[in-house]
Amino acid sequence: MHVPDGFINAPVSAATGVVAAGAVAVSLRGARRELDERTAPLAGLVAAFIFAVQMLNFPVAAGTSGHLLGGGLAAILVGPYTGVLCVSVVLLMQSILFADGGLTALGVNVTDMAIVTTVVAYAVFRGLVKVLPRTRRSVTVASFVAALLSVPAAALAFTLLYAVGGTTEVAIGKVATAMIGVHVLIGIGEAAITALTVGAVIAVRPDLVYGARGLQQKLKLRVNGELVDVPDAQPVPVAARSHRKVWITGLAASLVLAGFVSFYASSHPDGLEKVAADKGIDQRTKEHATADSPLADYGVRDIEDARLSSGLAGVIGVGVTVVAGSTVFWAVRRRRTNDTSATSPVSTGV
Repeated sequence: MHVPDGFINAPVSAATGVVAAGAVAVSLRGARRELDERTAPLAGLVAAFIFAVQMLNFPVAAGTSGHLLGGGLAAILVGPYTGVLCVSVVLLMQSILFADGGLTALGVNVTDMAIVTTVVAYAVFRGLVKVLPRTRRSVTVASFVAALLSVPAAALAFTLLYAVGGTTEVAIGKVATAMIGVHVLIGIGEAAITALTVGAVIAVRPDLVYGARGLQQKLKLRVNGELVDVPDAQPVPVAARSHRKVWITGLAASLVLAGFVSFYASSHPDGLEKVAADKGIDQRTKEHATADSPLADYGVRDIEDARLSSGLAGVIGVGVTVVAGSTVFWAVRRRRTNDTSATSPVSTGV
């Protein structure tokens, strides 16, 4: 659903840029609370994983494909504020390096794909986990539903933006019907990927899933005919539990998906591209400012072998995203540490 330059006029693009900048600023502050010893090492990896999976377009209808948006997945794994930053980093890397999503439309894309999906998904997720049984399976089910609903919500948000700032005269009702219809189907794929990923992590390290915190159910024993809570076991210190195995596994999976599996992804246009072509939204599409980038269109210039070219571009993309994301989150985490140190009381001896 990457919006190119020319779909939305300059005033609305500028307005969404202000909204996106404000949301990122708020998220940077909010992420200080979320980026603790568990989430901080994994946030950059989550961004890289989303980049990799977004390269895997899957067929959803005749001549149409879809791909992960990732807002729900990021919010559930590392928190909503950090989730907005994860998807924003991905969108920035895609726009600058791969000419995917317009530079002037970056505010539109961040608003639509990072903010709307994360807010909707996390709100639905938190609502569901409050009413469902406090089990790991409930977290997976809530993840599925939250991700499913976030995609048509993003499609509706784009339609509203186009109704205000679209550059062509089209029937908005028809655009809304087509956008929401195809993105409900894409949402099913998004939901499956999100639920499988969250389920895999929670099966191995439930302590690393931000959305699952505080959902442990007390064990009970029957003593003299009455149910009593089992005393809590001594927790393992967070610092003593290494994230290295999860990090290496996640990075390896991201590299394989982007470097190898992506070559076999569907070549059909995604939901937005298909609707744009069918409804005439793309009549004023502008060439991307970085269309001559060495990595434009997810290929490496001057490498003739298509498989090698796309695979190498994917690997580079994962590497750049994990470095960029980790740098951002390390800086935010360090700021939190500095703020904590500055506000901690200092005792003095007499």
